[in-house]
Amino acid sequence: MRSFSPGRCRSRGAATLLAGALASPFALSGCNDADGSARSGALRVATLLGEPSAAEFLVADRVQPFEFPRDHGAHPRFRQEWWYLTAVLEDAAGAEYGAQFTLFRRAVSADAGEGPWRSAQVYLGHFALTDVEREQHVEAERFARGHPRLAGVRATPFAAWIDGWRLASTGTTTWPMRLQAPADTFGADLVLNEARPPVPQGDRGLSAKGPGAGSYYYSVPRIAVAGTIRIGDREVEVSGLAWFDREWSTSGLDAEQIGWDWFALQLDDGRSLMLFQVRRRDGARGGYDQGILVSPDGTVRTLEGADFALSPERVWRDRTGAQWPVRWRLTVGEEVFVVDAAIKDQVMDTSIRYWEGVVRVSDPAARRLGRGYMELTGYTDD
Repeated sequence: MRSFSPGRCRSRGAATLLAGALASPFALSGCNDADGSARSGALRVATLLGEPSAAEFLVADRVQPFEFPRDHGAHPRFRQEWWYLTAVLEDAAGAEYGAQFTLFRRAVSADAGEGPWRSAQVYLGHFALTDVEREQHVEAERFARGHPRLAGVRATPFAAWIDGWRLASTGTTTWPMRLQAPADTFGADLVLNEARPPVPQGDRGLSAKGPGAGSYYYSVPRIAVAGTIRIGDREVEVSGLAWFDREWSTSGLDAEQIGWDWFALQLDDGRSLMLFQVRRRDGARGGYDQGILVSPDGTVRTLEGADFALSPERVWRDRTGAQWPVRWRLTVGEEVFVVDAAIKDQVMDTSIRYWEGVVRVSDPAARRLGRGYMELTGYTDD
């Protein structure tokens, strides 16, 4: 089930600008009607907001130790950044749900003018819920300039907000946090308690993505969460585990890199597993696949591409003809995991079109091993 609020429609091109790592950020594009078709009168965002030059910005090219709570906040000297929260939830009867909240930041310029309305930052927010039992997936999108009343991020105490959606510390320390995300026909009010400290990705937080391209990246992989979600006229009390990802950079994918497959899995034995592969146009592995395996005691093993293999086992075609691999065979060392979408249609039908949703993890004999979230980008009808 898709959800769209015409009153929340924003410039698709502006939203694409915010996530330049996913696609060319200056394409002509317009706003979507409820049936998914593009409206006329599209505008070129580079003309509206100005095309940023990478030379103006800092780059992620060396290891820099993270400092908290500072690094929970924004890094405006880098061109783009995101705060990514996913959660797998259950109600009292054991029915499964998923929640996703993401705030993207994109800098128009490295230099801000005077006054809040002359902000050099623009923000894009995504919020989605999945009801596995009813096979429903709903999403919403909001876009705003970086004015304090509209959108922004603060490190201490932490807060990230856009147009009525807010993920913020409940007191003077970073944790607990509360997510409040009301949309027209669905919403969430969840409290999150950090279970473990942040884990650096890649080389002590420097995550290589391609030749001369990298980001600063850390995760908080196992967060206890409880609260309520609402879909239509149903409000449900839920609890479960969340995953929080933070990443900032100036570079994006190069011309031969067409997308990525990302997995954040919380295993029933207490381990947490995150890994991704960056797909090349020629189908070869490019040497930038990576991940982490966190033991129940907090010990972290960094994974390189040679440490794991991913193979799609089932592909689902959506209404646009795009083909999404919704079932994977994942091998990590001697272990084999089957990662399967809880429901096939968890496409984020937003300005940046991607698949993001709840997955179940089992062994090859179909015995449950855990749950998590999967993100797929760069898939088309080819």
